[in-house]
Amino acid sequence: MKNNIVLIGMPGAGKSTNGLLLAKALGKDFLDTDVLIQVREDKTLQQIMDNTDHLILRQIEASVLISIDTQNSVIATGGSAVYSAAGMAHFSGNSIIVYLDTPLQILQERIHDYETRGIACHPDQSFDELFTERTKLYRRYADITINCDQHSPEDVVGSIIKELDERK
Repeated sequence: MKNNIVLIGMPGAGKSTNGLLLAKALGKDFLDTDVLIQVREDKTLQQIMDNTDHLILRQIEASVLISIDTQNSVIATGGSAVYSAAGMAHFSGNSIIVYLDTPLQILQERIHDYETRGIACHPDQSFDELFTERTKLYRRYADITINCDQHSPEDVVGSIIKELDERK
C-alpha cells in the first residue's frame, strides 16, 4: 500500500513548505531529504558542493533516498532526487509521487541564491537549463502533477489532498 507521499520539483517549488503543511493536514510524519543529507554529512549542501562537486552530492543524495524506510510520511526531496533512478524506484514502491509544477518565472523570483544554495548542477549550467533538464524527469516519475502557478501553500495542499482523495 502506498501510504507515503513524496514531493518532487525544482528548488523554490515549495516542497518543504507544502510538505510540512500537508503532513500536518494528513496527520503524517514529515521528512526533508535535504536536511537528512546535511545531518548525515554534517555539512550544508553548499559546503558539500564547495568541497566536492554536483555528482558527489547526487551520489550522497541517492544513498540517503534509498536508505529511507518509513511509512505514513510526507517526504520533501531535494530538487535533484529525480537523477537517482534507484531512489525514485525505491519511493515508487510505497509512495505516491507528487510533482509540484511551478513555472520558471516564479522559481526565478523565489531563488535569489542560485550560486550558493547547494543546488546539484554543473557549475556552468544556468537555472533555465536546469529547469528544462529536470522538468522531463519530474514528469516521468510523477503519479500526480500539481500546478503551482500563483497558488498559495494552502491552495497547493488542498489540491494535493483532492487528488489523493480521488485516488481512493
